[in-house]
Amino acid sequence: MNYIELTVHTTTEASEIVADIMWNYSDFGVTICDINDVIALQTDKATAYWDYMDDDLAEKAALAGVDGARGDVLVKCYLEKDEADHAARSIMSDIFTARENAGEALAFGTLEDTKREVNGDDWIDVWKKHFRPIHLGKIVVVPEWIEYEAAEDERVVLLDSNMAFGTGEHETTSMCVELMQEYITPESVCIDVGCGSGILGISAIKLGAEKAYLTDIDPVAVSSATHNAALNGVSEKTVVAHSNLLDDTAIVGDIMMANITGEILKMLAPSIPKNLKKEGVLILSGIIESRLEMVVAAYAEVGMKVIREVRKGEWFALVLKHSEE
Repeated sequence: MNYIELTVHTTTEASEIVADIMWNYSDFGVTICDINDVIALQTDKATAYWDYMDDDLAEKAALAGVDGARGDVLVKCYLEKDEADHAARSIMSDIFTARENAGEALAFGTLEDTKREVNGDDWIDVWKKHFRPIHLGKIVVVPEWIEYEAAEDERVVLLDSNMAFGTGEHETTSMCVELMQEYITPESVCIDVGCGSGILGISAIKLGAEKAYLTDIDPVAVSSATHNAALNGVSEKTVVAHSNLLDDTAIVGDIMMANITGEILKMLAPSIPKNLKKEGVLILSGIIESRLEMVVAAYAEVGMKVIREVRKGEWFALVLKHSEE
């Protein structure tokens, strides 16, 4: 089956926002092509990780070096041919609106867009060819088509490539997965707000949590998380809900996680504390530097204090607890 590939030229800082918008209109895949990520891998192999690597791209990154990095990042999505023109117009309209709302706080780049027709089977096969397991502490995220023998202390999370949303390769997701490992106990009840593929909630169960509640406003994400929970054999310990946040205030978590954007995190600030236990831990990610102060202030207003701050690349993650006052 043939698809229309829409490519938008943007920046590292705005690439996740552009990708999130594309996910609202595509069920067939969104990719971010950022040479800066590859350069980071080549220059910091001791600590960096990468989920896939084309040999030609690695060679170009090595030749470019840090000084050769460019601000042009390509974000691509795949659309059904019959709906592509309408969807592309809607995507670009939403992106321009996001740029206008961001003002001078966030550079979006040229936002030049191009379209071309591609064979879906071809690009999926190429993507599969280069995908590799991702190691995030004790968690190893593995594409469901790859056979992987886990080490004794590793916990494998299988993800179906044909379902939408995160696979763990991005800094925002990896920080959440790594941070949760410091707080989960066998009695932990975890809540994942904006669950996407379900990677955070599933990882929590794999790490020994008692229960995980996953919520998302996108029905495709709910379907993806439900499917991946079954794939990993954790359905009995997970509840997936189609909602902004759990409406049942009787359900409270020891650990809450939200890997979204700074603007949405700010919007959710008044709602989140009611679902977090008094001694609970809140992990927030998806925050760029220009939105960090805004997010911290929003949660301070509802009685949440930052106890830890982590940064990877352009992105920040926060660990918060209820203030003692």
